[in-house]
Amino acid sequence: MKKWISTVLILVLLALTACTNEQDAAKPQKQSPKQEQKTKTAATSTDIPKQVKKPLKIALIMQMSIGTFSTQYIEGVKKQVEAFGGTVQVYNSDNDLAKMAANLDAAVNAKVDGILIDHGRAEALKGGVEKALDAGIPVVAFDNDLRLPGVTVIDQDDYSLAWKSLKTLAEDLNGKGNIAVVWVGGFAPMERRNVIIDAFYKRYPNIKEVARFGTATNNTALDTQAQVEALLKKYPKKGDLDAIFASWDEFAKGAVKALEQAGRTDIKVYGIDLSNEDLQLIQKENSPWAATAATDPAEVGKVQARFLYQKAAGEQTPEVYSLDPYLVKKNQLPNEAVTMDQLSKYIAGWGASKAAYSPWMSKLEKEKN
Repeated sequence: MKKWISTVLILVLLALTACTNEQDAAKPQKQSPKQEQKTKTAATSTDIPKQVKKPLKIALIMQMSIGTFSTQYIEGVKKQVEAFGGTVQVYNSDNDLAKMAANLDAAVNAKVDGILIDHGRAEALKGGVEKALDAGIPVVAFDNDLRLPGVTVIDQDDYSLAWKSLKTLAEDLNGKGNIAVVWVGGFAPMERRNVIIDAFYKRYPNIKEVARFGTATNNTALDTQAQVEALLKKYPKKGDLDAIFASWDEFAKGAVKALEQAGRTDIKVYGIDLSNEDLQLIQKENSPWAATAATDPAEVGKVQARFLYQKAAGEQTPEVYSLDPYLVKKNQLPNEAVTMDQLSKYIAGWGASKAAYSPWMSKLEKEKN
């Protein structure tokens, strides 16, 4: 009992520390009385701010564009910006941080009206972001470790994502078993998820990690499939390996296909992230993919774009904002195939975020469409 209480306290402290740090970061910058009145007026008025009446040119700077999650995220960004009458140019950096920094500089030099950043690391992008801010270009980042005054950074609440998926895994195993983890470092969301992986073993000491691997490439799913095939040769007997935790849906897709080809119905997959392709895999008969924790990638893109338009309109925005993730279990889904835009019928709250939606935005959408 003492050990259990200690591990619960550790998890609580980790969560409180993360929340406190992010809440501190989310505190808005102090403004002058004149600025505060201007912000208040912009945030509550249904009149369209003059700064966003013209079509805005938006640059989306991406570390990489791999898999259907990225595709649906890009679609969300474009759908929201185009609904506001703007245009989006996507810069894909092919997982090259130097190229990403160069793309950021190119966008600043092109004098775009706003910059959206997807992933990347602060050490590579800080200088470019500061140039953008100095030039009066608003910046909103997604899944990034930037902490610069004036920049809003949104994320999927990676701590909750990891915990929802891992907790479900532990409950399904009744708190005991051997698991493999597919994970890769070098990305801000992955580092946050790893904090919870470490805490997970303290909460469930009878769950043992027997292998960890993972690479992020242009063929991540195929690479993971090959890695899991090799893993299964090391653990050929039922009971040797009980589950695989995949910290990204590209990892989960590769793991699922390897298990299906090997006929290993005894091993379940628990993932993070979701797409239409993922739903098809989860819904297949006898699929090993038992559950995943996710936000709607299109909704992430829309929220990020709305924060950028709020900044362009002169409104005050938080420095950090986390979208609420949801747990999607195979047994929650119907027998017929469903898509992401139908998921709200089965997962309460899915895709319904009104974050960063100012009163004037509906009027702007009506004028532009």
